[in-house]
Amino acid sequence: MQGERGSTNQEEEEEEDHGSLANQRPKRDIVKPARYRDERFVTTYSCYFASPFDEEEPSSYDEAKGVKEWETAMKEEMDALKKNETWDLVPKPKDVQPVSCKWVYRIKRKRDGNIDRHKARLVARGFSQKYGEDYDETFSPVAKMTTVRTLLSLAASFGWKLWQLDVKNAFLYGELDKEIYMEQPLGYISQEHPDYVCKLKKALYGLKQAPRAWYGKLAQFLQFCGYSPSNSDPSLFFKKNGGVHVVVLLYVDDLIITGNDEAEIARLQEDMSIRFEMKMLGELNNFLGLEVERMKDGIFIGQHSYARRIVEKFGVHEGKTRTTPMDANIKLKRDEGSLLPDPRPYRSLVGSLLYLTITRPDISFAVGLVSRFMQSPRKPHLEAAKKILKYVKTTLGMGLMYKYNAKVSLYGFTDADFGGDLDGRKSTSGFVFLCGDTSVSWCSKKQATVSLSTTEAEYKASTLAAQECIWLRRLLEDLFEPINKPVAIYGDNQSAIKLANNPVFHARTKHIELEHHFIREKVLDGTIEALEVRSEDNVADIFTKSLPKGQFELLRSKLGMVDKIKFKGEY
Repeated sequence: MQGERGSTNQEEEEEEDHGSLANQRPKRDIVKPARYRDERFVTTYSCYFASPFDEEEPSSYDEAKGVKEWETAMKEEMDALKKNETWDLVPKPKDVQPVSCKWVYRIKRKRDGNIDRHKARLVARGFSQKYGEDYDETFSPVAKMTTVRTLLSLAASFGWKLWQLDVKNAFLYGELDKEIYMEQPLGYISQEHPDYVCKLKKALYGLKQAPRAWYGKLAQFLQFCGYSPSNSDPSLFFKKNGGVHVVVLLYVDDLIITGNDEAEIARLQEDMSIRFEMKMLGELNNFLGLEVERMKDGIFIGQHSYARRIVEKFGVHEGKTRTTPMDANIKLKRDEGSLLPDPRPYRSLVGSLLYLTITRPDISFAVGLVSRFMQSPRKPHLEAAKKILKYVKTTLGMGLMYKYNAKVSLYGFTDADFGGDLDGRKSTSGFVFLCGDTSVSWCSKKQATVSLSTTEAEYKASTLAAQECIWLRRLLEDLFEPINKPVAIYGDNQSAIKLANNPVFHARTKHIELEHHFIREKVLDGTIEALEVRSEDNVADIFTKSLPKGQFELLRSKLGMVDKIKFKGEY
């Protein structure tokens, strides 16, 4: 196994592809510095917008005006604002600096990537608000992605249907506790009173306090309907009453409702339609760009369309396939190789890949590694990032499969490399938790301090996993029922496991910070059980180092990942 791990099986599969992202800058009279003359990658965004898969969104009102679709979208927005009595047009008070506003344009897409509708949103420029004067507290009701995945896992296990709802102009339901004045929006300035300003009566999008005001209004409504907020995730509400078990998950103005009582769900949807202007989207199939599909064996969640878009955006069209995101035992250093002439396309690529890790734990370590070089990326870093993208292109349909009727059982794995960061010699912690034998939470993270031994590195990783475990236990108790036995966390370092199970100190561990002994406390009180697993079966190994093809594919399958395209027989 060690010999395999040191192999570089991907090298023969790779071919150079430095010219896939062309330099779109005008070329006349440009002479590159000598150190950049061999650099064939600079930047392009035009290739993304040239794709028939995408249409460019206007960046300003001037670009949108005169275009039928955007004019219609702006009129719909203004009609909604007037219907909700969002503001009064008043003379500008003395010594008041009104908040400016702008139009924001978005193309809403269907699951297959085709255009659904054009959306225009009037947004206040809240960055000009002053704390304590224009607003006091802020909060945005954004569900954690771990909560979303855990909810999907339970829905698959129990056979619950998943319903999706959208609250139209949700922030307008929030009430302001401060006087806010705003400039009139472009395209809709009053001809009779062009110097007047809008005195806001409702929490318009963009205001610092708007998300919190909307959350307060919705939370009040749900609690009136008998739903309790979760202590683990404030965006989660649930009702447990006798045999009724219904859950509501909120991501700003998008809602997921699921549970075992269809009559209660229908009643809640009806009550919400009376209180708010709702759009009933039917069964869940696309949530924040995440594709949710009921298949023969379970609920599949992936980002196939998004993955395809970023492959097109960054121009990876040709070249041989990749079976792993990184070459085995890759070594990257901060100051090795020539600097990129423009770091922005590298940052854009890595940022795009980071969003893909929501449903792709198989690339978490690789993306985490290249994200360490965002400040001053160099040629080797770019080459590594492009290899990740080639792997994504090869595995576009990869995602997580939450199987029907799977046992609701939470367990995890933890691992660490030792001094793998060549610049600071810090180690990388990795963990993954599975529910119903499919991943719901994972992490690949460089440790904050240097470890003096493999035991110390693994012990720190175990503590990080223990912290996530406590939170997941509470979440499952809200979603399901109390967990009455310890949650097993598997590791492959005997010394670290003994250290977690036994309250002893000795010379080699006495310096470890007290915070890392948290896992020991949780083992002693019966919350966690630290158990040993063979190194080759430690699923968390995929989050701490690059692996050869055989081991990588084995652990990827143990994460609960499948390729939807191959799974469905679509080629």
